[in-house]
Amino acid sequence: MIGIVDYNMGNLASVINAFKKVGAEAKLESNPSNLQQYDKLILPGVGAFGDAMEHLKSNGMDKAVKEFAASGKPLMGICLGMQLLFEGSEEFGNTVGLGLIPGKVVAFEESKFDHPLKVPHMGWNELFVQKETPIFDGLPKEFYLYFVHSYHAVCEDKYAIGKTHYGYEFVSAVQKGNIYGIQPHPEKSHDNGLKIIENFAKL
Repeated sequence: MIGIVDYNMGNLASVINAFKKVGAEAKLESNPSNLQQYDKLILPGVGAFGDAMEHLKSNGMDKAVKEFAASGKPLMGICLGMQLLFEGSEEFGNTVGLGLIPGKVVAFEESKFDHPLKVPHMGWNELFVQKETPIFDGLPKEFYLYFVHSYHAVCEDKYAIGKTHYGYEFVSAVQKGNIYGIQPHPEKSHDNGLKIIENFAKL
């Protein structure tokens, strides 16, 4: 069974529907005590990093997610959920994250853009696969996914399994062992996104 962490930060119906479309059963879970019952876990998220961490901490869900990650079972963060996996974010000051992957989350630096672009980064863009990984099985080396974000992760290349170009190159997908993160929204990315969802369900 796949658990989807429900902490009042994100459009969870579309994530559940994506799993249904690939024939996998996923269930919303808001009780931290129940997380260990699941075989796999999705950490979704839309909104501000600080608000998300407050929601997770309010009932001990942050500790429960860390314990799940330590169990070795597959965990995937989506969009803001991916950002929460890192040590911290500079969004609205500095906020400590879950610390499951070394690195931090920073705002797009528009001064570094190779040509003027709007922030947030919104719409379809290419993900360039950096390493072979089970969640990209059956997908080409570069493919389009749907993005909506103003902040992005900065980490060592050894954790980067996908990169994307928006003004400059940034890390758009990560993996550290059993822990995965993807910045775009696979549940809004049609066939390519559904393939990632399906691959995760098969882990």
